[in-house]
Amino acid sequence: YMKGLIHIYTGDGKGKTTAALGLAIRAAGRNKRVLFVQFFKGGDSGELHILKNIPNIDLLRLTKRYGFYKDLIEKQKSEVYREHTDLLCKAIQQAQDGACDLLILDEVISAYQHSTLDRAALAAFLENKPRSLELVLTGRNAPEQFIAMADYVTEMRKIKHPYESGTAAREGVEF
Repeated sequence: YMKGLIHIYTGDGKGKTTAALGLAIRAAGRNKRVLFVQFFKGGDSGELHILKNIPNIDLLRLTKRYGFYKDLIEKQKSEVYREHTDLLCKAIQQAQDGACDLLILDEVISAYQHSTLDRAALAAFLENKPRSLELVLTGRNAPEQFIAMADYVTEMRKIKHPYESGTAAREGVEF
């Protein structure tokens, strides 16, 4: 069987989640079982509507939308920590049980950087992931130790974004 590799999509540019979604669709099209886990994202987004209809892709995410981390009060931060750690534990369990071939941890790098999940559990999982599991991590500012462990590292670099000139996020493009 094929050895699973680790992918990181990082950087301040648009396209990290989109790249991960593209890989999820490619894998599902080859009858691979995909688990797509979203950290920080609890609101409505266009990809959710279609992912539910794609065989071989399961989605785990927050039960509600919390908004931007910097705006959260302590009680909300501890709720996010609890929910994120629960998502991570479920993902790790499914990976260890062989329930998925491709595991995508979307925005897990941001959750790690903000300490909104059990950092030790994530680091231990990266060190000891199942041999055949293909694993994707997304989020800005990937830590050096993750980059060192990864096989693919792609940095999305923002050169220009319409938000800078006052254009709001648009349905079907940004969400």
